[in-house]
Amino acid sequence: MMTTQPLIAPSAVTALRDALTSHGYTRDAIVTRVGIEAAQGLNRYDPTLTLQLLGEDDPLAVLIQLFMCGRTVPLDRAEPAVVPLLESAGEGTVRAAVHLHPYENWWAISDFPRFLRPAPQDRRAEAVVPIGLDASLLRRATLTHHVGSALDLGTGGGVQALHLSAQADKVTATDLSPRAARFAATTAALNGLDWEILQGDMAQPVAGRRFDLVVSNPPYAVGPGTVHSVHRDSGRPGDALCAELAGAAPELLTEGGYLQFRSNWVHRAGEDWRERLAGWIPRGAGLDAWIVQRSVTGVVPYVDHWLELAGGEEALGQREAWLRWFETQKVEAVGVGTVVVRRSGHQQSVVRVEEMSSEAGELTGAQVAGWFGRRDWLRAHDPLRTRFLPGRGLSLWQQADQRGGTGWELTQQVLKVPGDGLNWSDRISPLAVALLGGVGREATLGEQLARIAEAEGAHADRLAEVALPEVARLVERGALVPVEGAEGGAEGAEAGVEEGGAEGVADRG
Repeated sequence: MMTTQPLIAPSAVTALRDALTSHGYTRDAIVTRVGIEAAQGLNRYDPTLTLQLLGEDDPLAVLIQLFMCGRTVPLDRAEPAVVPLLESAGEGTVRAAVHLHPYENWWAISDFPRFLRPAPQDRRAEAVVPIGLDASLLRRATLTHHVGSALDLGTGGGVQALHLSAQADKVTATDLSPRAARFAATTAALNGLDWEILQGDMAQPVAGRRFDLVVSNPPYAVGPGTVHSVHRDSGRPGDALCAELAGAAPELLTEGGYLQFRSNWVHRAGEDWRERLAGWIPRGAGLDAWIVQRSVTGVVPYVDHWLELAGGEEALGQREAWLRWFETQKVEAVGVGTVVVRRSGHQQSVVRVEEMSSEAGELTGAQVAGWFGRRDWLRAHDPLRTRFLPGRGLSLWQQADQRGGTGWELTQQVLKVPGDGLNWSDRISPLAVALLGGVGREATLGEQLARIAEAEGAHADRLAEVALPEVARLVERGALVPVEGAEGGAEGAEAGVEEGGAEGVADRG
Protein backbone atom coordinates (compact mmCIF):
# COMPACT_ATOMS: atom_id res chain seq x y z
CA MET A 1 0.00 0.00 0.00
CA MET A 2 1.40 3.36 -1.09
CA THR A 3 2.00 6.01 1.55
CA THR A 4 0.11 9.29 1.11
CA GLN A 5 1.72 12.33 -0.53
CA PRO A 6 1.65 15.90 0.91
CA LEU A 7 -0.51 18.73 -0.42
CA ILE A 8 2.51 20.41 -2.05
CA ALA A 9 5.64 19.20 -3.82
CA PRO A 10 8.82 18.38 -1.84
CA SER A 11 10.62 21.45 -3.19
CA ALA A 12 7.72 23.65 -2.11
CA VAL A 13 7.75 22.07 1.35
CA THR A 14 11.45 22.90 1.75
CA ALA A 15 10.93 26.51 0.63
CA LEU A 16 7.95 26.88 2.98
CA ARG A 17 9.89 25.51 5.95
CA ASP A 18 12.78 27.87 5.25
CA ALA A 19 10.44 30.86 5.01
CA LEU A 20 8.62 30.01 8.24
CA THR A 21 11.92 29.60 10.06
CA SER A 22 13.56 32.73 8.68
CA HIS A 23 10.56 34.92 9.54
CA GLY A 24 10.22 33.49 13.05
CA TYR A 25 6.86 31.78 12.57
CA THR A 26 7.27 29.73 15.74
CA ARG A 27 5.42 29.51 19.03
CA ASP A 28 8.07 31.37 21.02
CA ALA A 29 8.54 34.14 18.44
CA ILE A 30 4.78 34.74 18.24
CA VAL A 31 4.58 35.02 22.04
CA THR A 32 7.40 37.56 21.90
CA ARG A 33 5.63 39.49 19.14
CA VAL A 34 2.08 39.73 20.55
CA GLY A 35 2.47 38.78 24.22
CA ILE A 36 1.33 35.78 26.23
CA GLU A 37 -2.33 36.84 26.53
CA ALA A 38 -2.80 37.29 22.78
CA ALA A 39 -0.86 34.07 22.07
CA GLN A 40 -3.13 32.16 24.43
CA GLY A 41 -6.06 33.60 22.50
CA LEU A 42 -4.57 32.22 19.29
CA ASN A 43 -4.30 28.81 20.92
CA ARG A 44 -8.04 29.07 21.56
CA TYR A 45 -8.47 30.17 17.93
CA ASP A 46 -9.48 33.67 19.03
CA PRO A 47 -7.41 36.22 17.05
CA THR A 48 -9.10 39.37 18.37
CA LEU A 49 -6.32 40.65 20.62
CA THR A 50 -3.57 39.54 18.24
CA LEU A 51 -5.08 41.55 15.38
CA GLN A 52 -5.13 44.62 17.61
CA LEU A 53 -1.45 44.23 18.53
CA LEU A 54 0.24 43.04 15.34
CA GLY A 55 1.11 46.45 13.94
CA GLU A 56 3.08 46.64 10.68
CA ASP A 57 2.58 44.20 7.81
CA ASP A 58 6.08 42.72 8.05
CA PRO A 59 6.52 39.06 6.96
CA LEU A 60 5.78 37.60 10.42
CA ALA A 61 2.66 39.74 10.83
CA VAL A 62 1.41 38.65 7.41
CA LEU A 63 2.00 34.97 8.24
CA ILE A 64 0.07 35.33 11.50
CA GLN A 65 -2.81 37.13 9.77
CA LEU A 66 -3.01 34.48 7.07
CA PHE A 67 -2.45 31.20 8.86
CA MET A 68 -3.62 31.81 12.43
CA CYS A 69 -6.21 34.56 12.12
CA GLY A 70 -7.75 33.46 8.82
CA ARG A 71 -7.65 36.97 7.33
CA THR A 72 -7.13 38.07 3.74
CA VAL A 73 -4.05 40.05 2.65
CA PRO A 74 -2.94 41.59 -0.64
CA LEU A 75 -1.16 39.02 -2.77
CA ASP A 76 1.92 41.21 -3.16
CA ARG A 77 2.48 41.13 0.63
CA ALA A 78 2.49 37.33 0.82
CA GLU A 79 5.81 35.52 1.01
CA PRO A 80 6.30 33.64 -2.31
CA ALA A 81 7.10 30.41 -0.46
CA VAL A 82 3.65 30.31 1.16
CA VAL A 83 1.71 30.88 -2.06
CA PRO A 84 1.14 27.11 -2.63
CA LEU A 85 -0.97 27.10 0.56
CA LEU A 86 -3.01 30.17 -0.40
CA GLU A 87 -6.20 30.67 -2.42
CA SER A 88 -7.69 33.69 -4.13
CA ALA A 89 -10.00 35.90 -2.07
CA GLY A 90 -10.79 38.22 -5.03
CA GLU A 91 -9.61 41.67 -6.10
CA GLY A 92 -5.91 40.92 -5.75
CA THR A 93 -6.17 39.44 -2.26
CA VAL A 94 -5.47 35.96 -0.96
CA ARG A 95 -6.24 33.90 2.10
CA ALA A 96 -4.80 30.72 3.60
CA ALA A 97 -6.28 27.48 2.30
CA VAL A 98 -5.24 25.72 5.52
CA HIS A 99 -4.65 26.55 9.16
CA LEU A 100 -0.90 26.36 9.82
CA HIS A 101 -0.38 26.28 13.56
CA PRO A 102 2.99 26.62 15.37
CA TYR A 103 2.44 23.80 17.87
CA GLU A 104 5.08 23.24 20.53
CA ASN A 105 8.27 22.78 18.47
CA TRP A 106 6.42 21.79 15.28
CA TRP A 107 3.93 23.10 12.73
CA ALA A 108 0.54 21.39 12.38
CA ILE A 109 -1.74 21.56 9.32
CA SER A 110 -5.54 21.49 9.58
CA ASP A 111 -8.63 23.30 8.37
CA PHE A 112 -9.70 26.47 10.14
CA PRO A 113 -12.20 26.23 13.01
CA ARG A 114 -15.78 26.74 11.86
CA PHE A 115 -16.19 30.05 13.67
CA LEU A 116 -13.19 31.54 11.82
CA ARG A 117 -14.43 30.28 8.45
CA PRO A 118 -18.24 30.21 8.82
CA ALA A 119 -19.18 30.60 5.13
CA PRO A 120 -21.10 27.65 3.60
CA GLN A 121 -18.29 26.96 1.10
CA ASP A 122 -15.94 26.40 4.02
CA ARG A 123 -18.14 23.73 5.62
CA ARG A 124 -16.78 20.42 4.42
CA ALA A 125 -17.97 17.04 5.62
CA GLU A 126 -14.34 15.90 5.40
CA ALA A 127 -12.95 18.90 7.31
CA VAL A 128 -9.72 18.22 9.21
CA VAL A 129 -10.29 19.80 12.59
CA PRO A 130 -7.55 21.78 14.34
CA ILE A 131 -5.98 20.71 17.62
CA GLY A 132 -8.70 20.58 20.26
CA LEU A 133 -9.32 19.53 23.84
CA ASP A 134 -9.71 15.83 23.12
CA ALA A 135 -6.41 15.72 21.23
CA SER A 136 -4.70 17.39 24.19
CA LEU A 137 -6.32 15.06 26.72
CA LEU A 138 -5.32 11.99 24.72
CA ARG A 139 -1.74 13.19 24.52
CA ARG A 140 -1.74 13.93 28.25
CA ALA A 141 -2.82 10.35 28.97
CA THR A 142 -0.44 8.70 26.49
CA LEU A 143 2.51 6.70 27.77
CA THR A 144 5.85 8.30 26.91
CA HIS A 145 8.31 5.37 27.04
CA HIS A 146 10.43 4.57 23.97
CA VAL A 147 8.87 2.13 21.51
CA GLY A 148 9.96 0.55 18.28
CA SER A 149 6.70 1.05 16.39
CA ALA A 150 3.72 3.34 16.96
CA LEU A 151 0.40 3.79 15.18
CA ASP A 152 -1.82 6.89 15.13
CA LEU A 153 -5.16 5.43 14.06
CA GLY A 154 -7.43 8.12 12.61
CA THR A 155 -4.66 10.68 12.52
CA GLY A 156 -6.53 13.72 11.17
CA GLY A 157 -3.88 16.42 10.77
CA GLY A 158 -1.29 14.28 12.54
CA VAL A 159 -0.99 15.85 15.99
CA GLN A 160 -0.69 12.55 17.88
CA ALA A 161 1.83 11.31 15.31
CA LEU A 162 3.97 14.39 16.01
CA HIS A 163 4.26 13.37 19.65
CA LEU A 164 4.80 9.72 18.76
CA SER A 165 7.76 10.77 16.60
CA ALA A 166 9.59 11.78 19.78
CA GLN A 167 9.33 8.29 21.27
CA ALA A 168 9.03 5.79 18.40
CA ASP A 169 11.57 4.50 15.89
CA LYS A 170 8.83 4.19 13.25
CA VAL A 171 5.47 5.99 13.09
CA THR A 172 2.52 4.84 11.02
CA ALA A 173 -0.62 6.98 10.67
CA THR A 174 -3.95 6.04 9.12
CA ASP A 175 -7.15 7.87 8.23
CA LEU A 176 -10.31 7.01 6.33
CA SER A 177 -10.34 10.49 4.75
CA PRO A 178 -7.92 10.96 1.82
CA ARG A 179 -7.96 14.68 2.61
CA ALA A 180 -6.94 14.12 6.22
CA ALA A 181 -4.20 11.73 5.14
CA ARG A 182 -2.74 14.40 2.83
CA PHE A 183 -2.90 16.99 5.60
CA ALA A 184 -1.02 14.63 7.91
CA ALA A 185 1.53 13.96 5.17
CA THR A 186 2.06 17.71 4.84
CA THR A 187 2.49 18.07 8.61
CA ALA A 188 5.11 15.31 8.55
CA ALA A 189 6.99 16.73 5.55
CA LEU A 190 7.00 20.28 6.89
CA ASN A 191 8.55 19.06 10.16
CA GLY A 192 11.10 16.87 8.39
CA LEU A 193 9.53 13.66 9.72
CA ASP A 194 9.21 10.36 7.90
CA TRP A 195 5.83 8.77 8.61
CA GLU A 196 4.08 5.96 6.83
CA ILE A 197 0.62 7.41 6.11
CA LEU A 198 -2.08 5.03 4.88
CA GLN A 199 -5.71 5.52 3.89
CA GLY A 200 -8.50 3.23 5.05
CA ASP A 201 -11.16 2.51 7.64
CA MET A 202 -9.99 1.92 11.21
CA ALA A 203 -7.34 -0.84 11.39
CA GLN A 204 -7.94 -2.09 7.84
CA PRO A 205 -4.85 -0.38 6.32
CA VAL A 206 -2.54 -2.15 8.81
CA ALA A 207 -4.23 -5.56 8.84
CA GLY A 208 -1.80 -8.28 9.89
CA ARG A 209 0.65 -5.87 11.52
CA ARG A 210 1.37 -5.23 15.20
CA PHE A 211 2.58 -2.15 17.06
CA ASP A 212 4.13 -1.40 20.43
CA LEU A 213 1.88 1.63 20.99
CA VAL A 214 -1.41 2.51 19.29
CA VAL A 215 -3.22 5.79 19.97
CA SER A 216 -6.49 7.01 18.53
CA ASN A 217 -8.80 9.99 18.78
CA PRO A 218 -11.48 8.40 16.59
CA PRO A 219 -14.83 9.75 15.31
CA TYR A 220 -16.57 8.46 18.41
CA ALA A 221 -19.75 10.57 18.57
CA VAL A 222 -22.62 8.36 19.77
CA GLY A 223 -25.54 8.50 17.36
CA PRO A 224 -27.69 6.69 14.81
CA GLY A 225 -24.79 5.86 12.49
CA THR A 226 -25.38 8.45 9.77
CA VAL A 227 -22.33 10.40 8.61
CA HIS A 228 -22.54 14.18 8.43
CA SER A 229 -18.96 14.94 9.42
CA VAL A 230 -16.15 12.40 9.06
CA HIS A 231 -14.19 13.61 12.08
CA ARG A 232 -17.31 13.18 14.27
CA ASP A 233 -19.37 10.34 12.78
CA SER A 234 -18.00 6.84 12.25
CA GLY A 235 -20.91 5.36 10.34
CA ARG A 236 -21.48 2.87 13.17
CA PRO A 237 -24.51 3.20 15.47
CA GLY A 238 -24.09 4.00 19.14
CA ASP A 239 -20.62 3.37 20.54
CA ALA A 240 -19.91 0.45 18.20
CA LEU A 241 -16.78 2.08 16.78
CA CYS A 242 -15.09 2.18 20.18
CA ALA A 243 -16.13 -1.40 20.93
CA GLU A 244 -14.64 -2.37 17.56
CA LEU A 245 -11.41 -0.57 18.33
CA ALA A 246 -11.03 -2.22 21.74
CA GLY A 247 -11.80 -5.59 20.17
CA ALA A 248 -9.01 -5.11 17.61
CA ALA A 249 -6.34 -4.93 20.34
CA PRO A 250 -5.25 -8.60 20.09
CA GLU A 251 -4.44 -8.15 16.40
CA LEU A 252 -2.94 -4.66 16.69
CA LEU A 253 -0.56 -5.02 19.65
CA THR A 254 2.80 -6.65 20.13
CA GLU A 255 3.41 -8.51 23.38
CA GLY A 256 3.46 -5.81 26.06
CA GLY A 257 2.01 -3.24 23.65
CA TYR A 258 -0.60 -0.63 24.59
CA LEU A 259 -3.70 0.75 22.89
CA GLN A 260 -4.99 4.12 24.17
CA PHE A 261 -7.97 6.03 22.84
CA ARG A 262 -10.55 8.64 23.71
CA SER A 263 -14.09 7.32 23.77
CA ASN A 264 -17.77 8.04 24.31
CA TRP A 265 -20.20 5.32 25.42
CA VAL A 266 -23.92 5.01 26.04
CA HIS A 267 -25.64 4.74 29.39
CA ARG A 268 -28.75 2.71 28.58
CA ALA A 269 -31.76 2.30 30.87
CA GLY A 270 -31.69 -0.99 32.79
CA GLU A 271 -28.09 -1.77 31.83
CA ASP A 272 -24.85 -1.61 33.81
CA TRP A 273 -22.59 0.48 31.59
CA ARG A 274 -19.47 -0.84 33.33
CA GLU A 275 -20.37 -4.45 32.65
CA ARG A 276 -21.02 -3.65 29.00
CA LEU A 277 -17.73 -1.78 28.55
CA ALA A 278 -15.85 -4.63 30.19
CA GLY A 279 -17.37 -6.79 27.44
CA TRP A 280 -15.49 -4.73 24.85
CA ILE A 281 -12.28 -6.47 25.93
CA PRO A 282 -12.01 -9.92 24.31
CA ARG A 283 -11.78 -12.70 26.88
CA GLY A 284 -8.93 -15.17 26.69
CA ALA A 285 -6.83 -12.85 24.53
CA GLY A 286 -4.25 -11.97 27.19
CA LEU A 287 -5.44 -8.37 27.57
CA ASP A 288 -5.53 -6.13 30.62
CA ALA A 289 -7.61 -2.96 30.46
CA TRP A 290 -8.26 0.21 32.41
CA ILE A 291 -11.33 2.15 31.30
CA VAL A 292 -11.81 5.48 33.05
CA GLN A 293 -14.99 7.54 32.81
CA ARG A 294 -14.30 11.21 33.40
CA SER A 295 -17.76 12.72 32.95
CA VAL A 296 -21.36 11.96 31.98
CA THR A 297 -23.55 14.15 29.77
CA GLY A 298 -27.31 14.10 29.26
CA VAL A 299 -28.48 13.31 25.74
CA VAL A 300 -29.91 16.78 24.98
CA PRO A 301 -26.78 18.77 25.92
CA TYR A 302 -24.69 16.07 24.22
CA VAL A 303 -26.46 16.51 20.88
CA ASP A 304 -26.58 20.29 21.19
CA HIS A 305 -22.84 20.41 21.86
CA TRP A 306 -21.98 18.51 18.69
CA LEU A 307 -24.42 20.51 16.58
CA GLU A 308 -23.09 23.78 17.94
CA LEU A 309 -19.64 22.73 16.78
CA ALA A 310 -21.06 21.89 13.33
CA GLY A 311 -23.07 25.12 13.12
CA GLY A 312 -25.31 26.63 10.48
CA GLU A 313 -27.28 24.74 7.86
CA GLU A 314 -25.48 21.47 8.50
CA ALA A 315 -27.24 21.10 11.87
CA LEU A 316 -30.76 21.58 10.48
CA GLY A 317 -32.85 18.42 10.83
CA GLN A 318 -30.18 16.45 12.63
CA ARG A 319 -31.25 17.27 16.18
CA GLU A 320 -34.69 15.66 16.02
CA ALA A 321 -33.43 12.50 14.32
CA TRP A 322 -30.54 12.20 16.76
CA LEU A 323 -32.69 12.61 19.88
CA ARG A 324 -35.32 10.25 18.48
CA TRP A 325 -32.65 7.58 18.03
CA PHE A 326 -31.51 8.05 21.64
CA GLU A 327 -35.12 7.61 22.77
CA THR A 328 -35.70 4.42 20.80
CA GLN A 329 -32.42 2.96 22.07
CA LYS A 330 -33.28 3.91 25.68
CA VAL A 331 -30.06 5.92 25.97
CA GLU A 332 -30.23 8.13 29.05
CA ALA A 333 -26.76 9.70 28.98
CA VAL A 334 -23.34 9.50 27.35
CA GLY A 335 -20.09 8.80 29.19
CA VAL A 336 -16.79 10.39 28.24
CA GLY A 337 -13.37 9.00 29.03
CA THR A 338 -10.25 7.09 28.09
CA VAL A 339 -9.64 3.42 27.30
CA VAL A 340 -6.23 1.80 27.83
CA VAL A 341 -5.62 -1.81 26.80
CA ARG A 342 -2.39 -3.75 27.22
CA ARG A 343 -1.49 -7.09 25.64
CA SER A 344 -0.01 -8.65 28.76
CA GLY A 345 -0.11 -12.27 27.64
CA HIS A 346 -1.81 -13.40 30.87
CA GLN A 347 -4.93 -15.46 30.33
CA GLN A 348 -6.32 -14.34 33.69
CA SER A 349 -6.97 -10.77 32.65
CA VAL A 350 -7.63 -7.70 34.76
CA VAL A 351 -10.34 -5.43 33.35
CA ARG A 352 -11.10 -2.40 35.50
CA VAL A 353 -13.94 -0.04 34.53
CA GLU A 354 -14.45 2.86 36.88
CA GLU A 355 -15.57 6.44 37.29
CA MET A 356 -13.43 9.29 38.51
CA SER A 357 -14.57 11.56 41.29
CA SER A 358 -15.44 15.16 40.44
CA GLU A 359 -12.25 16.27 42.23
CA ALA A 360 -10.01 14.13 40.03
CA GLY A 361 -7.54 15.64 37.61
CA GLU A 362 -7.27 14.54 33.99
CA LEU A 363 -5.46 11.28 33.36
CA THR A 364 -1.71 11.44 32.66
CA GLY A 365 0.70 9.00 31.04
CA ALA A 366 2.56 8.69 34.33
CA GLN A 367 -0.67 7.66 36.08
CA VAL A 368 -1.39 5.08 33.38
CA ALA A 369 2.12 3.66 33.71
CA GLY A 370 1.76 3.63 37.50
CA TRP A 371 -1.54 1.73 37.41
CA PHE A 372 -0.27 -0.98 35.09
CA GLY A 373 3.01 -1.14 37.02
CA ARG A 374 1.13 -1.80 40.24
CA ARG A 375 -0.94 -4.46 38.51
CA ASP A 376 2.32 -6.10 37.37
CA TRP A 377 3.59 -6.00 40.94
CA LEU A 378 0.45 -7.78 42.13
CA ARG A 379 0.95 -10.52 39.57
CA ALA A 380 4.56 -11.08 40.54
CA HIS A 381 4.38 -10.84 44.34
CA ASP A 382 2.51 -12.26 47.27
CA PRO A 383 0.92 -9.41 49.27
CA LEU A 384 0.67 -11.65 52.33
CA ARG A 385 4.47 -11.84 52.50
CA THR A 386 4.96 -8.12 51.91
CA ARG A 387 5.37 -5.22 54.30
CA PHE A 388 3.57 -2.06 53.18
CA LEU A 389 3.71 1.66 53.83
CA PRO A 390 0.71 4.00 53.58
CA GLY A 391 0.35 6.07 50.42
CA ARG A 392 0.79 9.84 50.47
CA GLY A 393 -1.96 12.01 51.88
CA LEU A 394 -4.46 9.32 52.87
CA SER A 395 -7.55 10.43 54.75
CA LEU A 396 -10.45 8.39 56.14
CA TRP A 397 -13.99 9.77 56.24
CA GLN A 398 -16.54 8.00 58.41
CA GLN A 399 -20.32 8.34 58.41
CA ALA A 400 -22.53 7.31 61.31
CA ASP A 401 -26.33 7.48 61.37
CA GLN A 402 -28.58 7.92 64.40
CA ARG A 403 -30.67 4.79 64.96
CA GLY A 404 -33.70 5.82 67.00
CA GLY A 405 -32.73 5.91 70.64
CA THR A 406 -29.97 3.31 70.31
CA GLY A 407 -27.14 5.69 69.53
CA TRP A 408 -24.91 6.04 66.50
CA GLU A 409 -24.30 3.30 63.95
CA LEU A 410 -21.30 3.44 61.60
CA THR A 411 -22.73 3.13 58.07
CA GLN A 412 -19.78 3.74 55.76
CA GLN A 413 -16.08 4.53 55.69
CA VAL A 414 -14.57 6.30 52.69
CA LEU A 415 -10.84 6.34 51.96
CA LYS A 416 -9.49 9.29 49.96
CA VAL A 417 -6.21 8.80 48.11
CA PRO A 418 -4.90 12.06 46.61
CA GLY A 419 -1.31 10.89 46.16
CA ASP A 420 -1.33 10.23 42.40
CA GLY A 421 -3.35 13.32 41.51
CA LEU A 422 -6.52 11.40 40.65
CA ASN A 423 -8.04 11.94 44.11
CA TRP A 424 -9.48 8.47 44.43
CA SER A 425 -12.42 8.11 46.80
CA ASP A 426 -13.53 4.58 47.78
CA ARG A 427 -15.77 2.96 50.32
CA ILE A 428 -13.69 0.43 52.24
CA SER A 429 -14.41 -2.27 54.79
CA PRO A 430 -13.57 -2.20 58.51
CA LEU A 431 -10.97 -4.90 57.81
CA ALA A 432 -9.21 -2.61 55.29
CA VAL A 433 -9.30 0.23 57.83
CA ALA A 434 -7.61 -2.04 60.37
CA LEU A 435 -4.95 -3.09 57.85
CA LEU A 436 -4.20 0.50 56.85
CA GLY A 437 -3.89 1.41 60.50
CA GLY A 438 -1.19 -1.19 60.97
CA VAL A 439 0.99 -0.58 57.92
CA GLY A 440 4.38 1.04 58.30
CA ARG A 441 5.37 -1.29 61.10
CA GLU A 442 7.58 -4.36 60.85
CA ALA A 443 4.78 -6.86 60.24
CA THR A 444 3.95 -8.26 56.82
CA LEU A 445 0.35 -8.16 55.64
CA GLY A 446 -0.04 -11.86 56.44
CA GLU A 447 1.19 -11.29 59.99
CA GLN A 448 -1.22 -8.40 60.40
CA LEU A 449 -4.12 -10.57 59.26
CA ALA A 450 -3.08 -13.37 61.61
CA ARG A 451 -3.17 -10.98 64.57
CA ILE A 452 -6.58 -9.62 63.55
CA ALA A 453 -7.91 -13.17 63.12
CA GLU A 454 -6.64 -14.16 66.55
CA ALA A 455 -8.20 -11.09 68.17
CA GLU A 456 -11.54 -11.66 66.44
CA GLY A 457 -11.59 -15.43 66.82
CA ALA A 458 -11.66 -15.81 63.04
CA HIS A 459 -9.95 -18.30 60.72
CA ALA A 460 -6.77 -16.69 59.38
CA ASP A 461 -6.92 -18.28 55.90
CA ARG A 462 -10.57 -17.36 55.49
CA LEU A 463 -9.84 -13.78 56.53
CA ALA A 464 -6.97 -13.56 54.02
CA GLU A 465 -9.23 -14.83 51.24
CA VAL A 466 -11.73 -12.04 52.03
CA ALA A 467 -9.03 -9.37 52.34
CA LEU A 468 -6.93 -9.98 49.23
CA PRO A 469 -9.27 -8.51 46.58
CA GLU A 470 -9.57 -5.30 48.60
CA VAL A 471 -5.82 -5.26 49.24
CA ALA A 472 -5.26 -5.50 45.49
CA ARG A 473 -7.53 -2.51 44.98
CA LEU A 474 -5.64 -0.51 47.62
CA VAL A 475 -2.33 -1.35 45.93
CA GLU A 476 -3.75 -0.24 42.56
CA ARG A 477 -4.74 3.08 44.09
CA GLY A 478 -1.37 3.64 45.71
CA ALA A 479 -2.97 3.52 49.16
CA LEU A 480 -0.74 0.58 50.06
CA VAL A 481 2.87 0.92 48.89
CA PRO A 482 5.12 -2.17 49.06
CA VAL A 483 8.33 -1.68 51.02
CA GLU A 484 11.21 -2.45 48.67
CA GLY A 485 12.74 -5.82 49.52
CA ALA A 486 10.25 -6.58 52.28
CA GLU A 487 8.39 -9.37 50.54
CA GLY A 488 9.65 -12.91 50.68
CA GLY A 489 8.61 -14.38 47.35
CA ALA A 490 6.06 -14.31 44.54
CA GLU A 491 4.68 -17.81 44.82
CA GLY A 492 0.91 -17.89 45.14
CA ALA A 493 0.40 -14.28 44.02
CA GLU A 494 -1.62 -15.07 40.92
CA ALA A 495 -3.78 -17.62 42.70
CA GLY A 496 -4.40 -15.23 45.56
CA VAL A 497 -4.99 -11.97 43.71
CA GLU A 498 -6.08 -12.90 40.18
CA GLU A 499 -8.31 -15.89 40.87
CA GLY A 500 -11.66 -15.58 39.14
CA GLY A 501 -10.54 -14.08 35.82
CA ALA A 502 -11.53 -10.50 34.93
CA GLU A 503 -12.18 -8.62 38.13
CA GLY A 504 -13.59 -5.35 39.30
CA VAL A 505 -15.67 -4.50 36.22
CA ALA A 506 -18.27 -2.63 38.25
CA ASP A 507 -15.95 -0.71 40.55
CA ARG A 508 -16.29 3.04 40.88
CA GLY A 509 -13.52 5.45 41.78
